[in-house]
Amino acid sequence: MVARKHKHKALVIVESPAKAKKIGQFLGKDYVVRASVGHVRDLPAKAAQIPAAVKKESWATLGVNVEKDFEPLYVIPPEKKKLIKELKDFLKDSDELIIATDEDREGESIGWHLVQLLAPKVNVKRMVFSEITKSAILNALEETRSINEEMVEAQETRRVLDRLYGYTLSPLLWKKIARGLSAGRVQSVAVRLLVIRELERLAFKSGSYWDLKADLQKDQGISFEATLHSLGEKRLATGKDFDESTGRLKEGANVLLLNQEQAENLQERLKTTPWVVTNVEERLAKRNPPPPFITSSLQQEANRKLGMTARQAMQTAQRLYENGHITYMRTDSVTLSGEAMKAARGKIEEMYGKEYLSPSPRKFTGKSKNAQEAHEAIRPAGTGMKTPEELGLSGPEFKLYSMIWKRTMASQMAEAQLKFLSVTITADDAHFRASGRQVIFPGFFRAYVEGTDDPEAALDDKDAMLPPLQKEEILGCKNLDALEHVTKPPARYTEASLVKMLESEGIGRPSTYASIIGTIQDRGYVRKEGSQLTPTFTAMAVTRLLEENFPNLVDTKFTASMEQTLDDISNGQAERLPYLKQFYRGENGLDAQVKSREENIDPRKACTLHFEGLQADVRVGRYGPYLEKEGEDGEKTTASLPQEISPADVTDELSEKLFELKARGPQSLGIHPTEGLSIFVLSGPFGPYLQMGEKQEDEDAPKPKRVSIPKNIEPLNVDLDLAIKLLELPRTVGQHPEDGKVVKAGVGRFGPYVQHAGKYKSLGKDHDVLTIGLADAVDLIKQARSKTGPKPIKELGKHPDDDAVVAIFEGRYGAYVKHGKINATIPKDLDVNSVTLEEALQWIEAKAAKKGVKKKATKKKTTKKATKKKKTAKKKATQKKAAKKKTVKKKGTGNATADKTETE
Repeated sequence: MVARKHKHKALVIVESPAKAKKIGQFLGKDYVVRASVGHVRDLPAKAAQIPAAVKKESWATLGVNVEKDFEPLYVIPPEKKKLIKELKDFLKDSDELIIATDEDREGESIGWHLVQLLAPKVNVKRMVFSEITKSAILNALEETRSINEEMVEAQETRRVLDRLYGYTLSPLLWKKIARGLSAGRVQSVAVRLLVIRELERLAFKSGSYWDLKADLQKDQGISFEATLHSLGEKRLATGKDFDESTGRLKEGANVLLLNQEQAENLQERLKTTPWVVTNVEERLAKRNPPPPFITSSLQQEANRKLGMTARQAMQTAQRLYENGHITYMRTDSVTLSGEAMKAARGKIEEMYGKEYLSPSPRKFTGKSKNAQEAHEAIRPAGTGMKTPEELGLSGPEFKLYSMIWKRTMASQMAEAQLKFLSVTITADDAHFRASGRQVIFPGFFRAYVEGTDDPEAALDDKDAMLPPLQKEEILGCKNLDALEHVTKPPARYTEASLVKMLESEGIGRPSTYASIIGTIQDRGYVRKEGSQLTPTFTAMAVTRLLEENFPNLVDTKFTASMEQTLDDISNGQAERLPYLKQFYRGENGLDAQVKSREENIDPRKACTLHFEGLQADVRVGRYGPYLEKEGEDGEKTTASLPQEISPADVTDELSEKLFELKARGPQSLGIHPTEGLSIFVLSGPFGPYLQMGEKQEDEDAPKPKRVSIPKNIEPLNVDLDLAIKLLELPRTVGQHPEDGKVVKAGVGRFGPYVQHAGKYKSLGKDHDVLTIGLADAVDLIKQARSKTGPKPIKELGKHPDDDAVVAIFEGRYGAYVKHGKINATIPKDLDVNSVTLEEALQWIEAKAAKKGVKKKATKKKTTKKATKKKKTAKKKATQKKAAKKKTVKKKGTGNATADKTETE
C-alpha cells in the first residue's frame, strides 16, 4: 500500500505511460495520473482464461453467452490484476475519477470497463482531447462529460460480432484446410480483394502493338519526344484498346493495329519526310491542395513516400501524439480548428510569403462512409506549428512529422497554376502528338505534392517543357524508333492501394487497417514482394471455400452494410440485440449456416485448386503448396512448388520442369574435384538448388554446402562445371576503387546479388553472377541501401551476463528488445519509452528459454565416463529418429515429396 500525505483532487486514467507522464506534468501534484496500459479486460483469449463456473457451457469457447442476449464474458488478464488493485488503492484517496482515455469508440469502451471494474463511490467525469498540449489538457478538464453509452454499445457490439465471426468460421478452416488459419469480418474481405486481383492477373492475356517515337528539334534548340497518334484518319491502337481476357483488340475497336513489319516500313518512309507543326493547343489549369491527413491517407502516403508499412506509420504516429507533437492519429475528420488554421496561415506567411496563402481559410469536408468521432484532422499539435528541426526530431518521427507538417501547411496555401501544351506534328499522313507542362505558380507545391500509386506517373510539380512552337513551323527529326509495347496485367495491391480500396468500399475502420494487413501476413495469406502484396495458394483456397459456402460474409457490400449498422448503433439509430440475433441465430444465421454446410465441405476438394490453362492441380498441403497430376497409369504424381512462386505465375512450362526435376530425384552431376563429394541438383521450398555431399543423420555433423540455382539458369541444363562455379560463390569480384574493400557476388535466398561493406544489391536479368565485372558491380552498389542493420530507437543498458547492449528496435510487427541474437516482442499495450532494462531482461530470458538457448556459464570438467554416457545417449536418439523416419516412409506411398505434402 502506497502511503499518501493527503487526499488527491482526482485520479486521472489514460491509456499509455507516456501520456500519463506528459499529462501529469500539466496537471500538477494535486492529480494522480496513471495508465491503464490499453484494455483492462476483454473476452477470453484462451481456454485457460475461461472461468471454471462456465467452462462446461456450450458457448464458453466463444466467450459470448449467445443464449442470454449475447452477453459478453469479460475476464481480467492475469497481467492486469495488479494494475487494477493499484488503481483501486489510488481511487480510495481521490475526490473524483477522471477517465481520459482516447476519444474514439475504443477509448470510450476502455473507459467504461475501468468504471465497471473500479466501481467508484466518487464522482466520475469523462475528459477528451485531441492533442497533448497544456492548453488542450486544461481546456478538456473544464469541459468534461459523462461516458457515451451509445459509443460503448457500438464498440461492444463490434467486439462481440468479430468474436462470433472469427470463432465460428476459423475452426471450420482448421478442419477443412489447415490448422492455424483464421477468418475475420474485415480480414477475410481484404484477402478476397487480393485474391480477385491475382485471379485477374492469372486470366490476363497480353497483347502487343507497335508505334513510332520521334526525337524532334526546333532549330538547334531543345529536343523533345513525340509519339505516333494516328495514320491517315485512323487512331493507332494503345493498351486500353485490348481485351484483357483474350489479348486481342476489343470488339468494335475502330483503331489501326501495327505489327513490326508495318512499323519498320513506316519508319523508313518517314525518315525523308518533312515534319510540320499542324496544331497547337494551350490551356491553363489549377490544382487545389489535398485535405489534411486522416488515418487512412496518412497510412497511404507514409507507404508511398516513406516506404513505411501501415503498422509502422501508426506506431510512429502514436509516439508523436503521446509526446505532444501531433493531434490524435485515429480520425476520419479532415477539419482543422479555427486556431489551427490561423496558426498554419501565420507560419505560411512567415516562411513562404503572403502570396502563397489561400485568399481565405480553406475548409474541407470528408468523404468517408464511416466517419469516426475524433474532431480534427492529423496536424502538428498546438498553435506554434513548429518544424521538425525546431522540435529536434530524428529518424522515423522526423520523416512522418515532416510529412504531416507539410500537408497541414499545404492545406491553407494558394492553388498551384499550370500551363499545358498539346502539339500535333505531321509527317506525310502520320500524325504525332507531344505534350508539355509548366508550373506557372507553384502555390502549395512549395510545401507538399501528393504521391501516386502509379510508379510511371509524373508528380504534379514536375515540369515537362516543350519549346515555343507555332503552327506551320518546320521541325527536324533527330531520331525515329519503331517500338513494341506489350499490355500489362493489373498491378497487385500495395499497402497504400489496399488501404485506399478498403476505405472507398466502406470496409472496416481505418484505425484497424494496420493490424489487418499485419494479420493477413502473419497467417500466411499474403506474402510481401517488394511493395506488392501477393496472396498465397492458402489464401486462394480459403477465399474459395468462403465464397462457395458463405458468399455474403466476404462480399464487400454486405461487409460495408455491417459497418454502417455498427455506426447506426453508435448514433442511437439501431439496436444491438436485434442485429446480433439476425446475424448469428435463426435459419439464416451464421451458426446454422456453418453447422448445415460443414459436412458437405470435402477437405480434399477445399485444398485443391484448378487453374484455367494449367493441366496439373495445385494442392495446399501441411508443408506448403504442391503440384499434383495423374499419370498415364492412373497414379498421382506430385512436385513441391517453391514458396516464392505466385499463383498467377504458375504455368504448364514451369510445372513440367518441376515434375521432371522431381522424377530425376537427387541425381549426382559428378564428384567435386577437390572436395571428393557428389554434387546433386535438388528442389526445395525455395526452388531448385545445388548440394555438395549428402546430409548426415548425426545432427552435430556439418551440413552440406548448398546454393540456389539463379532463375536465369535452367536447372535441367546445369552440368558439373557450372555447378562447381556456383558452389564456389560468393566470389570476389575485386576491390572497391574508393576504399579498397572487397566487392563480392553471390546467390542468396532472394537471388543473385553483389555486396560491399554491408550494402547489397540484387542483380537483374542483364547481369550474370558468375561473370559480372567490378565496374558494373560498383555502379549497382551505388544504388544499394545499407544492410548494416536497423538503428535502435533506444538503448536500455548492458546485459549483466556479457555487457552487450540491450536496445529497443522498431520491427515489422512492432517494437522489440534485442540482445545478441535474441529478439523479444514488447507487449503491444506498453509504451516503448517506459520500458526498463529489468523488464527487457525478463522478456529476453523468457524468449531464450522458449527457443532453448541456454545462459552462458563457465564450463565444468567432464569425466571420460560422462562423455561416453553422453555419446551413447546421442547415438540411441539418432537411431530412434532414423527408425521413426523409416516407419513413416513405409506408411506412405514411397514418394518422399508426397509424404511431406499430403493434406491432413
